[in-house]
Amino acid sequence: MNETRIDFPPSQMLDVARAVAAKLQAGGHEVCFAGGCVRDCLLGVPPADYDIATSATPDSVVGLFPHTVKVGAAFGVILVVQDHVPVEVATFRSEGAYVDGRHPGEVAFSTAEKDVLRRDFTINGLLADPFSGHVRDHVGGVADLRAGVVRAIGDPVARFTEDRLRILRAVRFATRFDFPIEEATWSAIRRFAPAIVEVSQERIRDELDRILTGPNPARGLTLLRDAGLLEVVLPELAALQGVEQNPDFHPEGDVWTHTLLALDLMERGPAPEPEAASLLAWAVALHDVGKPAAAAVREDGRRTFYCHEQAGATMTAGLLARLRFPADFAEDVASLVADHMRLTAIARMRDSTLKRLVGKSLRTWPDPDPTSRHYVNTLLCLHRLDCLASHGGLEHHELALARIGAMQPGSEKPPRLVSGRDLAALGLPPGPVYGRMLQTVEDAQLNGEVDTREAALALLSRLVAQAPSALSDPSCSAGDDDLDD
Repeated sequence: MNETRIDFPPSQMLDVARAVAAKLQAGGHEVCFAGGCVRDCLLGVPPADYDIATSATPDSVVGLFPHTVKVGAAFGVILVVQDHVPVEVATFRSEGAYVDGRHPGEVAFSTAEKDVLRRDFTINGLLADPFSGHVRDHVGGVADLRAGVVRAIGDPVARFTEDRLRILRAVRFATRFDFPIEEATWSAIRRFAPAIVEVSQERIRDELDRILTGPNPARGLTLLRDAGLLEVVLPELAALQGVEQNPDFHPEGDVWTHTLLALDLMERGPAPEPEAASLLAWAVALHDVGKPAAAAVREDGRRTFYCHEQAGATMTAGLLARLRFPADFAEDVASLVADHMRLTAIARMRDSTLKRLVGKSLRTWPDPDPTSRHYVNTLLCLHRLDCLASHGGLEHHELALARIGAMQPGSEKPPRLVSGRDLAALGLPPGPVYGRMLQTVEDAQLNGEVDTREAALALLSRLVAQAPSALSDPSCSAGDDDLDD
């Protein structure tokens, strides 16, 4: 057993966790910090939380603390809430056979050593004294941390037979810490990759989201591909491999290579607003997912992907629904994918079109301030990454920033000057043409062509006198050759 000691970084979480540990010790119970907090402290990373493993049974834990939540009492897990800070307290346990590739059929309370032997990877199987910081290593986790390797505890086939989700977790940890995966563990991952379908979509979603929003997301996708997991969990992304592009716009290579470059740049570029980080990560990963379906070859031999953003938005909505993302999140990401080419037309974009884009809001991130511009800020990040991962030019991005920055707050959503009642008063029968006429008046208002109700009514009268067919429906945003990248 290694003689290793941790100096825990001071924090309120540490103080509360130690207070919980002290009370358990005073009750005569063995207590350790366990798992990720020990691993992260040894790596010099401030832990997100402190989990406690103890010899105390769930009933004993509940009896010692006034505020507890039984989050997994059947598995010996109690959430202790102290000073408004939650601390997970788990009883040392061993587990029987896993009945569904995810959960054990029976649990027995056990010892600290047997408890760590049931865990997934050696780097997650470490224990530490909450006060002295002395590390207890029954699985070789300290050596693997020092060597920088992800290794299953014991027999990797047995670990993945027990819990299929560990296959994705191995990729996530290798991605997060930029560690290789030990050979036998990697072989078992490849063997069990098709069995990931036995895990719930919600669990798969959470692991994929952590991979995409953490460090090295491009390496994460590459590991998923090499493990045979990508074609199972994200077949839409696997299909991007080998889809060649016009080298004038994409000297970097195929759509898969472009997507990986964009993800790599996302990590190294300006950070998005924190609440939009997951939205941006998925939008970057999926922004060109429609290209295989939209691919065509012109007479001159050039490859084109006309309206791939619309096809991609539809595919994105379906993919995120399959992964059980909330509907608002799926709609926001699909909207970003649909709009990701819009700013390439910024030089000739009318004020009304740009203001409507600026006026969009994120359903995932409701904000009472109508001038917050969270949506367009996220779109600007996506557009920048798309450009840098291809031709490298940022002239459209810079022009968009300048035009948007020059807009007066609130000018993208001015008060309406006319309504459907005005159309009815002009004798026009109700119908779909109402919306198109009102949008035309609003366009004129956004473009600064009308600014009073009287001027808006005059324009409305002229529109009523025209044939409704004069108001054509909009087409896709990227029909021109110079937008087809």
